[in-house]
Amino acid sequence: MTTNWEPLAPFRRLAVLAAGCSFLSAFPVFSALGEVRGWLNWRGPEQTGVSRETGLPSTVSAKDALWVADFPGQSAPVIAGGKLYAMGYQGSGPDLQEGVTCFDAETGQKLWEHLYNDFLSDTIYLRYATASPAIDPETGNVFIQGTQGILAAFTPDGKLLWQHSLMEELGRLTFPNSRTASPVIDHDLVITRGITANWGTQGPGADRFYAFDKKTGGLVWASSPGGPPKDNSFSQPQLGWYHGQRVFFAAVGDGSVVCVNARTGEPIWRVNLFRAGINATVLVHNNEKVIAIYGTPYELGQMVALKIPDVMPANAAAGPVVLERKQLELWADDISSSTSSPILVGDTVYMVAEKGDLFSVDANTGAIKWKLKVGIEQRNSCPLFGDGKLYVPILDDPDTKNSGQADAGTTGGFYIIKPGDAAGEILCHTELDGRCFGTPVAYNGKLYLQTTRHLYCWGNKGDNPGLAPEVAEKPWPAPGKPTQLQVIPSEVLLHPGDKANFRVRSLDANGLTVEDPISPKDVKWASYIPATAKVKAALKGAFDENGELVVAPDPVPSAGAFEATVGDLKGYIRGRVIPNLPTKQDFESFTLTETNNEGTPFAYPPLPWIGARFKFDVREKDGSKVLAKTTDNRFFQRATVFIGTPEMKNYTIQADVMSDGNRRKMSEVGIINQRYLVVLKGNEQKLEVNSNQERLRVGEDFKWSPNTWYRLKARVDADPDGSAVVRAKAWKRDEPEPEKWSLEVPHKTAHQNGSPGLFGFSPQDMRVYIDNIQVIPD
Repeated sequence: MTTNWEPLAPFRRLAVLAAGCSFLSAFPVFSALGEVRGWLNWRGPEQTGVSRETGLPSTVSAKDALWVADFPGQSAPVIAGGKLYAMGYQGSGPDLQEGVTCFDAETGQKLWEHLYNDFLSDTIYLRYATASPAIDPETGNVFIQGTQGILAAFTPDGKLLWQHSLMEELGRLTFPNSRTASPVIDHDLVITRGITANWGTQGPGADRFYAFDKKTGGLVWASSPGGPPKDNSFSQPQLGWYHGQRVFFAAVGDGSVVCVNARTGEPIWRVNLFRAGINATVLVHNNEKVIAIYGTPYELGQMVALKIPDVMPANAAAGPVVLERKQLELWADDISSSTSSPILVGDTVYMVAEKGDLFSVDANTGAIKWKLKVGIEQRNSCPLFGDGKLYVPILDDPDTKNSGQADAGTTGGFYIIKPGDAAGEILCHTELDGRCFGTPVAYNGKLYLQTTRHLYCWGNKGDNPGLAPEVAEKPWPAPGKPTQLQVIPSEVLLHPGDKANFRVRSLDANGLTVEDPISPKDVKWASYIPATAKVKAALKGAFDENGELVVAPDPVPSAGAFEATVGDLKGYIRGRVIPNLPTKQDFESFTLTETNNEGTPFAYPPLPWIGARFKFDVREKDGSKVLAKTTDNRFFQRATVFIGTPEMKNYTIQADVMSDGNRRKMSEVGIINQRYLVVLKGNEQKLEVNSNQERLRVGEDFKWSPNTWYRLKARVDADPDGSAVVRAKAWKRDEPEPEKWSLEVPHKTAHQNGSPGLFGFSPQDMRVYIDNIQVIPD
């Protein structure tokens, strides 16, 4: 089964589906956890990169693989029920697609796949499939996150359960390095992360963690534990316990290591280590220390051990306790890594550093036991320990690279090493077709590794008698008295006239569930405006006597929050209402009540729009109120705003646009239709259609002047075979519309849907302006 899936619908579908569900029955208790056996996430059952199996291979080579699949990527596969799931990509150019494929773990036979287009991303080269799937130990369901921000859940047989477009729903940003988080399953939650610039209080750009209900896809919480990000991070959350709370430890994009309550998202503490984002996954040793490693290719960092502090925030609103490194540091080594992570075997840390040295480090003291040169450079991939051996990929095989036997960047290296107290003994060293960004995994006597060209499997056929017994999870502590409510979903996206139900449960002070669900009839709801809200607004809707949110039918956008109350317990949700098409916005109804640092009056952009806050504001221009690109924050000099919902399709969008500047300096401004960007490029003097700068980019010369209004118009005409033609035109606003389209760009594997949106890029402090936006059904 091969499917090119696009998001069926976002938060809106989840909320509307909930309207037909009853939450009066008890929510499942997770006593069945552990029924699914296998290698369920890329870090393994102990979250440390360790397999307890015996009978694993001691020698391998490309020619003696048990099977090889042509499925390139940069991830680690996961395995359960005789099935292997891996992220990868197929195709090339504008028709490249990324997604998850399910193989028979024994034979390599492809069983099913789901592939997605890249869209509106910064991904360069072939930096796809950097995240790994995760398998739910209760149900065997599979969870993925794509480079473009598609978060999806599937049954073991490939049936789509739910999915989100995190870019269009939460304002997830993309970066040229394309580092993408792998989902983490924790009982009823699937946790992921990304840098987002959303709406309302989550409008500022931040490295955020999100928890979703694994069965429904409803958002449970969002958390911003770090400071302003300097880079994106795909550091894997390390689950554990702290002060009776279920928590995770992770590195984040501001260069910190954080501890966060995994049940509520409340940050507990943070310690800064580096002036760039940290990508390596942290280790927890003996529940007393966190071991982290950081660095960049251009600035070497360190491996550092931090004592786990004994601190708690004064309250949830206070934010995390911010600690200094010198308060917690136990030891530090000059071992650096930009993207690869260490593993922990007992009291020993193994790590391939940035420059290709394999280190063995005493986790108690930081003493370097030994190091072994295995390559020149390391990226992303991590060692695996199993059956007394280290399985170590290296980005480029040093022998073939030095001998010139292979083209640069086409051959990876793979070592099997027996570690000792004083040295590591190389048992096997082989070259593989494709560079090694992926991490090896082992299960049922077989070893699996993905390169940028293939997915390899080595080992013996059949079941492995040395398969390790499953380690039973320790029972969670009994909850205490309820102190708060948690509402699921915590955020909804609706259209006028929609209805939505919510599941309300009570939690104790540690975030553990006390009662789930609480009868809807026992919950009181009221509109809620936080005291700190910049825009005092309410969602146009109300809760009825059955606890159902009913949105007003008025075709106007709105956004706001509601407070749920049961006795003395309180919880909150927030939501947006986006009108169905057609929609128009000319900004004349906005009141300019704010003043910026330059003394210019302005208003905040429409609250329900994703990614608009801090990137745009509403101000006077040429006698009208218009949307203006802000230029004070370099992090947001390029801005993408979504004004609809991901399932929208078959529409025409047009807007008036203008750039400040002169004949030497102008900016870029555009509109988005079904994940295609139509943009006027000032310095290049072009009209362009693109969706990824390296995959789909077609333009033509178009002379346009600064400080002059133009009109942009775009439409996507789809065909039944999945192809489409993207049509675009531009002209001076005060002139008649040209009859012909300026650009007509065919796309074979076309985007079938996508939110309408706006775009502005002001790299030289030249503002762009947008006005008179119309989105009309075709």
